[in-house]
Amino acid sequence: MSAIRTRLQVAVAVLTVSIAVWWFVVNIVAGLAQTTSGVVTMDGDESSGPSLDRGVVFQNYALLPWLTALGNVRFGVRARHPDWTRAQVDEVATRYLSMVGLSAEAIHRKPSQLSGGMRQRVSMARAFANHPKLLLLDEPFGALDALTRGTIRDELLKIWGGTNQTVFMITHDIDEAILLADRIMLMTNGPFARVAESVQITIPRPRARTDIADHPNYYPIRNHLVQFLGRRSAELAGQASGGAEQRPDPVRIDVTEPVPAHLRAIAE
Repeated sequence: MSAIRTRLQVAVAVLTVSIAVWWFVVNIVAGLAQTTSGVVTMDGDESSGPSLDRGVVFQNYALLPWLTALGNVRFGVRARHPDWTRAQVDEVATRYLSMVGLSAEAIHRKPSQLSGGMRQRVSMARAFANHPKLLLLDEPFGALDALTRGTIRDELLKIWGGTNQTVFMITHDIDEAILLADRIMLMTNGPFARVAESVQITIPRPRARTDIADHPNYYPIRNHLVQFLGRRSAELAGQASGGAEQRPDPVRIDVTEPVPAHLRAIAE
């Protein structure tokens, strides 16, 4: 891997395909693994090792089992603001736990006393409460049932709408990617897997999972993603880059845009 660059923007970037490879990429960006060559840069500065500017929500929650839900979030806030008083730390931790829908009673329970959905809410609250520049989500909803997954996705959109942090997420769920993302990065099959396309989601926000399929761009975008996953990811599998930089092809699908005048006669 020659280099990874992240450009902060008000967007949610959701990644699909080649989950094992993307897991490794997320760990590199988070500073939990090293590149074989090259560097990771963010805002023009080289990043090495874990940082409070990069928050991670793991698929397996990664909560401290001896602390309560409040204690887990408090731990992160205190690391970000070591000069704050206990009251200030508790106020922020409690506010973010409330934002993810945890009651005053639940925040005083330890992880072993919480359901899987509640643990993931604590993990999300801990990550958002630290206000990282870049939030990394490693299939955060994969282990949840469909109802809980939908509820927490709604909570994620609600919190993100108020913070506008950059979110970089791995998912294997196409519908989830379209709901949450501004861009979807598609990777080819290995060996020598690469990011082949950057698909823009041309469905305006706010989006609701109950009516997103009614938008005219939904199925054209979804069909493009399915075709890539089912066939083109294997067809585009390439050779080693030899260290050369590779950029994904931008893809924009929008059937609501008017046909340009110079093409209208042909279309008609």
